[in-house]
Amino acid sequence: MGLPMAVPPVVGFAALHLIAVLAGAATALGDPGEPMLWPAAGVAAVWLVTRSDSRWRLADAAGIGVLTFAGLAAVGTGLGTALPEAVATTAGALVFAAAARRWLTGLWTGPDGGRPLTRLPDLWHLLLCAGLAAVAGTLVYVLGELVVPDGRQVSAVGAVIRVFRDVVAVLVFGVAVRRAGYLIRDRWAGLRGIGRARWLECAAVVAFSAAAYWYVFSGSEDLPIGFLLIPLTVWSAIRMPTPLAIAHTAVFGCTAVLYTLSGHGPYAMVADTGVRVLLIQLYVGILATVGLALTLTRDERDNLIRRLQDSEQEATDKASMMTTVVNSMTEGLAILDHTGRLVLRNPAAGRLLGTTAAVTGTVALGSDHGFFRPDGTPLTDAELPHVRALAGEDAAPMDVLVRNAAVPEGRVVRFNVARLALGTGPYHVVVVFHDVTADRRHRDELMSFAGRVAHNLLNPLTTIEGWSEVLEQELAGYQPVERVERIQRAAARMRTFLNGLLSYTAARDGKLMPTTVNLALLVGDIVTSRIDHAESTGSAPPYFEVGRLDPVDADPVLLRQLLENLIDNSLRMMAPGVGPYLAISCQPAPNGMLRIDILDNSVGIPPGKRHEIFTNYHRDKGSSASGLELAICKRIVERHGGTIEAGANPYGTGTRMSFTLPAGRSAYARALTPAR
Repeated sequence: MGLPMAVPPVVGFAALHLIAVLAGAATALGDPGEPMLWPAAGVAAVWLVTRSDSRWRLADAAGIGVLTFAGLAAVGTGLGTALPEAVATTAGALVFAAAARRWLTGLWTGPDGGRPLTRLPDLWHLLLCAGLAAVAGTLVYVLGELVVPDGRQVSAVGAVIRVFRDVVAVLVFGVAVRRAGYLIRDRWAGLRGIGRARWLECAAVVAFSAAAYWYVFSGSEDLPIGFLLIPLTVWSAIRMPTPLAIAHTAVFGCTAVLYTLSGHGPYAMVADTGVRVLLIQLYVGILATVGLALTLTRDERDNLIRRLQDSEQEATDKASMMTTVVNSMTEGLAILDHTGRLVLRNPAAGRLLGTTAAVTGTVALGSDHGFFRPDGTPLTDAELPHVRALAGEDAAPMDVLVRNAAVPEGRVVRFNVARLALGTGPYHVVVVFHDVTADRRHRDELMSFAGRVAHNLLNPLTTIEGWSEVLEQELAGYQPVERVERIQRAAARMRTFLNGLLSYTAARDGKLMPTTVNLALLVGDIVTSRIDHAESTGSAPPYFEVGRLDPVDADPVLLRQLLENLIDNSLRMMAPGVGPYLAISCQPAPNGMLRIDILDNSVGIPPGKRHEIFTNYHRDKGSSASGLELAICKRIVERHGGTIEAGANPYGTGTRMSFTLPAGRSAYARALTPAR
C-alpha cells in the first residue's frame, strides 16, 4: 500500500481489512441481513495481489479469513453467517489473485508496487477477475450455509446481489485503496502541479455533487431520478485528477448506499428488500464502471497526447539538428524522388552543381544541367548514376564534369548514389557530391609528368642497352660477362616499367576512337600469338577454350592492349608444372553492355587482394611485370563506360576476370553476331 516504512505492509493491510469488515457489517439490511456494502472483498483482493510474490501469501490468506470472522463475531454476527462469510471472502481473494496473475500481469504487483490502473483494457480485465472472484465467493458462501445452517436459505436474487456486491467492492474500494497507496508512496505527487483554476473546478464538482445527492436522496424521495446523478460522475471523471475522480465515485456511491440503508432516496421506495439492494448495487456498479472507464480513457488520451508532443518535439529537434549538419557539410547532398526530381538539397550541392535558376527544388536533375564525362563527351540522362539507381541498377560512384553558366570553367564532381526506401512508397535516391577537380588535376599532372619522364628516360636506356651488347661481345668468354648480363636484365626490367607507364598514360589521356570490333577475330589473333610464343621458347603451350564472342564498340588499339594484358596476367600466375588453361566467353549485360569472362587455372587471387590488384604499381612478389598492367586494364574499361572485377573461378581453382564493354550496335555488328 505504500504505508510508512515503520509499519510493515501486512500490518497495514490487516488493520485496513478489519476496518473494512466492521464498516461492511454496519450496512446490513434486515435482521439478520446481508451487508449492502462489503469493502472487505476489495481490500482482501488488493492484499493478496500485492503480496502474490511473497512466500507468506498463504498465511496472508489465512489472516484474511481470521480477521473477517473476528470482525463479524465482534458485531454479534452468528456463527452460521460469520464463518461462511469469512471463508467466502478468503476464497474470492484467492481466485482474484490467481486471475490477476493471468490477465492483469504487473498490475499492483512487482517492483515498486507494480503499475497502477491506467489503461482501459485493464478495466475490462479487472471486471473479469472481480466477476470470477465474486462468483467463487458466492458459491463458497452457499456451500457454507449448507454446512453450517443458521435457518436462512440463500435465494437466487440473494446470490446475484452478493456477486454484484463483491464486484462493486473491488471496483470501488479495491481501486481506491491501491490508488491511495500510490499517493502516499509518491508523497502525493499525483496531486501536485494542479493549478488553482483546476482546484476550484474540483471544489465545484464536489459541491454540486453534494447538493444533488442531498436533493435526490432526501429532498425528492418520491421521484425516481437517481439516474440524473450520473452526469456528475461523468463530469468528475473527465475533469478531476484520477485520484480525486476515484475518490468522488467511492464517496458518493457510499452516500447513495447509506441513504438507501436509512430509508431515504428513490431506491428506498422499492418494497422488496432484495430488489432494493440489487438496484442500489447496480447503481453503484454503474457509477464505478462509468467513472473508471472515462477516467482511464482520459488518462490514455492525455498520455498519448504527451507522447505525441514529446515525439513531435524530439522530431523537430532532430530535424533542426540534421538541417544544421546537412547545411554545414562541404559535400553536396541531394534527395530525389522516384521521378528524378529534387526533393531536398543543401547549399553545398548548389555550389557544386552551379546555382542557376534551373537547379532548384522540384525540378529533375538531368543532363540539361551541363553534365559531361570527364573527357568532355556529353552524358545522357540514362547514364547518370542516380537515374540508373532509380531504375533498380547498382550504380557505382561516377565522376561527372559539370559545366554550365554558373560554372563556365567546369568542375569534376563525383556522384555517390544510394537508394532510400520510404515506407511502402517508391524508392527515393540520395546523392552525395564531392568535388574531385583538384584531385584529378593533381593526378593528371602527376601522370603527365610521369609519362614525360618515362619517354625521356627511354633514350638513355636505349644507349645503355646498346653499349651493354657491345660490351658483352667484347667480353665473350670472360667471367665479367656475367656482370654485363645483370646490367642487361636490369635494363630490360626498366624498359618494361617505362613501357607500362607510357601505356597507362596513353590509356588515360589518349583520344578514344571507338568502332565496331570483331571480338572473335581479335581474341583468335591473340591466342595464336601466345601459342606461337610458347612453342618458340620451348615452354608448354597454353590451352584456350574460346566460346561465343559478340562484337563490341571499342577503341581497337586499347581493346587489344586490354585483352593482351589480362591473358598475359593469367599466364604469369600459373603454378610451376601446371599446363595453362584459359576459357574466354561473353554474355549480355544490362544497359546495352557485353560482359566478357576470362577464366584460368592459375594459383588464384586471395579475396583480400581482388580490388587491390587494379591499383597503380601493384605487383606480386617474384613477378616480372611492371605492376601497371591491371591498372591499365581498369582505366581502359572505365573509359569505355564499363566495369572490371576479379573473382574466383566458379568451376575450379584459378581466377575469373570479368569486364563489360558496349555491345556492338551497328549493322555490321548485327551481321557479325551469331544466331542464338
